[in-house]
Amino acid sequence: MKDILEQLEDRRAEARLGGGQRRITAQHAKGKLTARERIELLLDADSFEEFDMFVTHRCTDFGMEQDRVPGDGVVTGWGTINGRQVYVFSQDFTVLGGSLSATHAQKICKIMDMAVQNGAPVIGLNDSGGARIQEGVDSLAGYAEVFQRNIAASGVVPQISVIMGPCAGGAVYSPAITDFIFMVRDSSYMFVTGPDVVKTVTNEVVTAEELGGASTHTRKSSVADGAFDNDVIALSEVRRLVDFLPLNNQSKPPVRPFFDDPARLDHSLDTLIPTNANTPYDMKELIQKLADEGDFYEIQRDFARNILTGFVRLEGSTVGVVANQPMVLAGCLDIDSSRKAARFVRFCDAFEIPLLTLVDVPGFLPGTAQEFGGVIKHGAKLLYAFGEATVPKVTVITRKAYGGAYDVMSSKHLGCDINYAWPTAEIAVMGAKGATEILYRSELGDPGRIAARAAEYEKNFANPFKAAERGFIDEVILPHTTRKRVCRAFASLRGKRQRMPWKKHDNIPL
Repeated sequence: MKDILEQLEDRRAEARLGGGQRRITAQHAKGKLTARERIELLLDADSFEEFDMFVTHRCTDFGMEQDRVPGDGVVTGWGTINGRQVYVFSQDFTVLGGSLSATHAQKICKIMDMAVQNGAPVIGLNDSGGARIQEGVDSLAGYAEVFQRNIAASGVVPQISVIMGPCAGGAVYSPAITDFIFMVRDSSYMFVTGPDVVKTVTNEVVTAEELGGASTHTRKSSVADGAFDNDVIALSEVRRLVDFLPLNNQSKPPVRPFFDDPARLDHSLDTLIPTNANTPYDMKELIQKLADEGDFYEIQRDFARNILTGFVRLEGSTVGVVANQPMVLAGCLDIDSSRKAARFVRFCDAFEIPLLTLVDVPGFLPGTAQEFGGVIKHGAKLLYAFGEATVPKVTVITRKAYGGAYDVMSSKHLGCDINYAWPTAEIAVMGAKGATEILYRSELGDPGRIAARAAEYEKNFANPFKAAERGFIDEVILPHTTRKRVCRAFASLRGKRQRMPWKKHDNIPL
């Protein structure tokens, strides 16, 4: 019996060593952790339960039968993050470059199936050279099996991908389907075709970092939701994100202990809006002053910065925030901000996370680039996302809410439950100057008269009271009471039940 136990320990030690000490040292030399070290950091201490430690590939071509490593390049199992169950797979670059084989894919699919059956999030730690060439179409079939699991799990359990090394070719599509993608600066990249292929086909000379690095995907393409300086920070931020999310679409978001009075008044908000309507202010200041303990977990911080998306807690419960940012493009909506916010709204609705919308939007960004780029259809995505969302929705208009952008930003007409406005709110078709130039075109030759008309328009329409008279604004509130009013609003909506008409699925304008 003792010999058998020793054999088991020897086999486990071999599996834990992955590709061997030499390759582990090389991984560390690149500033990267190994697959097991990453799991250790991500999960609570001693909570990891590993599956399929001894699985090996079955390929016999190209002499592969001589190169079988237990685990086959991916570590899979489940554990806990702050006591809540998650499933995880971590690709091991020290084993054949973390390349995906048929059995490697089977291990990932098994974990994803268990996650859906048991209602727990899936976290994938990606560090792979791509498909295992020696296995040919079997490897490609493995990718497709993983993609199918990603699709089935979408909207059922949260899916998080962390790119911690190369991720190229077909490998990029699994993370692309997941809800959140995080990258590590200077050591991770994603692209469909690498720099060599790009040079051959298009004659463009580009580095891997320029083509698919963290900066590219967080600032330009919006493929990634965040980038961090190293593996340790990235994994700690994933732990923080999981704390905001429900385990699945049947459970409520977690409620955490809080030490911030829901009725707290903040008189500094009374002076947040500048006297000059064209002067910007930082909407993040408002978000942080509304949130429990000022904690705001921002999503896609570096992309489309004219709109803010992320999670806060109110009375300990998770709330998704969408807010115009007057500091960038005056808070206008455009193609990028519409896509960014629409995806975030749809995630929150899928997982029953209430939505708080903070509005200061002068309209959609004009210009040929926007029109040629399809701003009509992209803007409709955000409109559609808010309109189809059945979670509790609360909106606060702080300053401008003009034209179609007023409608799009979770207005009463798109089914928002409670709509508040500050006294500084301006709700109208357009600004006073533009409106008077259209309404009183015949008087354009008299600047004094036009100025008087603009002042009259501002007095009559550049306020929240016309909308309040029609019931489109439920209450005009004092800025310093906003946290109290918003907390009470969400408390009143905890029993909300709303169902859309039956359909196989919707047809959002993609």
